[in-house]
Amino acid sequence: MAITYELIKRCSKTGARVGRLYTPHGVFDTPIFMPVGTQATVKAMSPDELKAMGAGIILSNTYHLYLRPGHDLVAEAGGLHKFMQWDRGILTDSGGFQVFSLGPLRKITEDGVTFRSHIDGSKHFLSPEKATEVQMALGADIIMAFDECVPYPADHEYARQSTERTTRWAERCKKAHTRKDQALFGIVQGGMYRDLRAMSAKDLISLDFPGYAVGGLSVGEPKPLMYEMLEHTVPLLPENKPRYLMGVGTPDCLVEGVMYGIDMFDCVFPTRVARNGTVMTSRGRLVVKNAEFARDFRPIDPDCGCYACRNFSRAYIRHLLKTEEIFGMRLTTTHNLHFLLNFMKDMRKAILEDRFLAFREEFWAHYRK
Repeated sequence: MAITYELIKRCSKTGARVGRLYTPHGVFDTPIFMPVGTQATVKAMSPDELKAMGAGIILSNTYHLYLRPGHDLVAEAGGLHKFMQWDRGILTDSGGFQVFSLGPLRKITEDGVTFRSHIDGSKHFLSPEKATEVQMALGADIIMAFDECVPYPADHEYARQSTERTTRWAERCKKAHTRKDQALFGIVQGGMYRDLRAMSAKDLISLDFPGYAVGGLSVGEPKPLMYEMLEHTVPLLPENKPRYLMGVGTPDCLVEGVMYGIDMFDCVFPTRVARNGTVMTSRGRLVVKNAEFARDFRPIDPDCGCYACRNFSRAYIRHLLKTEEIFGMRLTTTHNLHFLLNFMKDMRKAILEDRFLAFREEFWAHYRK
């Protein structure tokens, strides 16, 4: 198999667990947060900087790389790892979420999805076979089955039909996938319905994927509903395979996801909000661009040891952001990614020491959303 998962430690009081994932481009411990490199780069960060933070795997986007520069060009360059000079793990999503978020610019049929590019309006068709072909050309270590992301809200009948189609598409992706050095994960859908989540998990497990994602969450539903779906769905997934919650990357959701037994997370949120001046701290979010920090000479987070916090003040970083200096965005991005990767490291340590529940309680005692 292209990847193998080793379960190292289970929390005695929750579903949290520590594992180790072996990939063709290195080994990393879970639970882990994957920085998002949509266009074959994590915005504002170099590969060496990401390695220094402890990033073992990053995510790139099939939809965007298919449109430009094109998967054929990436393959010609030697694959995504060589193209972007990243020698650790890479996961590519299938492009399904991006295509379905296009709304009126796309049309779904059983064959696949016809859509118009958000860049130039050109017409394209993405099927399970095409999405798999593109991801094989990109050459990531982990690729995702093409799925239909059930929107929120959605009625039960629509969600049922969509979820059944996702299973049929997953079968087609598996048949089309031929690279032995790559792992294809299935994606559990089902909207906000317990019975559909159970049906999706059962059907996908029967296809025996090397890993499973929980998709269709963090799409606008209240967080308690997302947690309810996780509490119901994650125990249905195999214990000996990695579990990936797609599109989640805030500290509150990460700690809750880990509690329910999720191993892998990704989200553009930390880098996107960093460019607008929002940073994450052990006490909650802080908008360093605000006027109240104009003469604040403390670091972003006194408890953080990242490059930005070791060397620069809130006042200086605010000045850079207000004057639209690129270095300011690099510093806030550096901080947010370092903060989340270190946060995951702290959770792994707490699980190994069998004190995760105390860690979670301490987190919620100080964190403000």
